[in-house]
Amino acid sequence: MTIDHLTKTFGAVRAVDDLSFRVTPGRVTGFLGPNGAGKTTTLRMLLGLVRPTSGTATIGGRSYGQLAHPMRSVGSALEASSFHPGRTALDHLRVYAPQVGVSDARCREVLDLVGLGSVAKRRAGGFSLGMRQRLGLATTLLGDPRVLLLDEPANGLDPQGIAWLRAFLRHLAGEGRTVLVSSHVLSEVEQTVDDVVIIARGRLVHASSLGELAALAEPSVRVTSPDVAGLERLVADAGWSAQVDASVPAPPGTAVLRRVPAAEVGARAFTAGVELHELATRDVGLEGIFLQLVADGAPAAGGAAAAESASEADPEAGR
Repeated sequence: MTIDHLTKTFGAVRAVDDLSFRVTPGRVTGFLGPNGAGKTTTLRMLLGLVRPTSGTATIGGRSYGQLAHPMRSVGSALEASSFHPGRTALDHLRVYAPQVGVSDARCREVLDLVGLGSVAKRRAGGFSLGMRQRLGLATTLLGDPRVLLLDEPANGLDPQGIAWLRAFLRHLAGEGRTVLVSSHVLSEVEQTVDDVVIIARGRLVHASSLGELAALAEPSVRVTSPDVAGLERLVADAGWSAQVDASVPAPPGTAVLRRVPAAEVGARAFTAGVELHELATRDVGLEGIFLQLVADGAPAAGGAAAAESASEADPEAGR
């Protein structure tokens, strides 16, 4: 799956801005960004529901409209509410089965796969959001596709459901499928994904393996001393990078030292005779890295977020 210089504008708003990345088969890729960052618009362009202003979005070198059997090639779930409330779970799948070209047995099989086999004859109108998420996933799997596009699939799932989804997506990727999962919260997917693509205001801000993202973390040390002048002198003499810790109210003599081990700070303070009242290691963590990456590109109110909403009513959709 390849996104190549993809751009989409809605009036004066640029929802997706010269976006390029690739998604690798056999791996789960997290497509991440704040609400309104352009994730859903990108997925809709991949599925031919929105026409790009420029650039291309291809699957196996072809646009979605050029695929001979789209639902056998790509399974997508962009929302969990597109169900007729009066239809049973099984009947919902039976509506799609002729379009996909699969049997009634396949409908029952995918319901079992997502854990809904026991409620196959219950009406979807009575399903919880988590159950609707599972039914949406079952729909994407009808054609046994090699590519899966899932928009916020963990939304509405309880902890047990999230654990199940995590294992299930890992299983699908282990079969060599391409799995792209969008989310605006890294913590929801960090135990699931192999790779991450992070966007903000429609632009790419980072793309790498999850391990490479974690390597961006910069451990820091929070240090407090009643000897303000002594601490300042210690930091200057050592050549450490220091800043005031603005995350919590702090008295004078408190600073965050970056890229320096706590043991080194303690040893140098002892040698210099600087009294310390606090010496604590602070790890940024993956969520912290994510927030730092998107901070400068976070969409302004009414900007990209409005464009995401506009994409759902795009007059070019499907053309």
